[in-house]
Amino acid sequence: MNPSPTIRKVFQGVASRAQMFRMFDRHHQRPNRWDGDATPLYAGEWFEIGEAEHDYMFEILPPLWIRGSMFAMREFLTGSVTSVFFALRIDEAIRHFHGYCELSDQASVGTMRVAIIERESRPVRAITREERLDHIWSSTADEYRGYAGERWPEALRGKRTVMLYGGKGGTLLKLLEDLNDDEIAAKLPVQLRHLHSPIAA
Repeated sequence: MNPSPTIRKVFQGVASRAQMFRMFDRHHQRPNRWDGDATPLYAGEWFEIGEAEHDYMFEILPPLWIRGSMFAMREFLTGSVTSVFFALRIDEAIRHFHGYCELSDQASVGTMRVAIIERESRPVRAITREERLDHIWSSTADEYRGYAGERWPEALRGKRTVMLYGGKGGTLLKLLEDLNDDEIAAKLPVQLRHLHSPIAA
């Protein structure tokens, strides 16, 4: 069994149907797509969807299983990672979520459920640097994001890149993880730019 993956929110707000389908395989451009185990890329990722999208996915195929307000897709994405859909009561409202769970870990679904409720129950809205970067990656069109290739130093190859607009200087390709605060703010929708970062414990 693989160690438990990091549970991470990869999109801010409620994803539309088109956004949901895009994020189901948001790592499809990776250069080693058909090599190795992709479990660490996907397992633990989650985002919010609408009720209509949740119900649509329930009706596509018979679920692998249904447990209360959760169900798992019968088709696996990679290894033993599959989509799990949640209908969760948070602050007296029913909200809907998609997450990739590693089903070889029997605790993965319950752990993700608790993590989503905890993250979405924060009294003050906050967004970490990692969540900002993941939102940028999730919402950037394929033609403006990619992976560092042969032109990059060997140690950086395979890392995520995004295209930045440099004004008169034209466009610039930069590692996602190297974006500074101003570049991150410019890439985020206006409603997310001024949310504070939670202080690390």
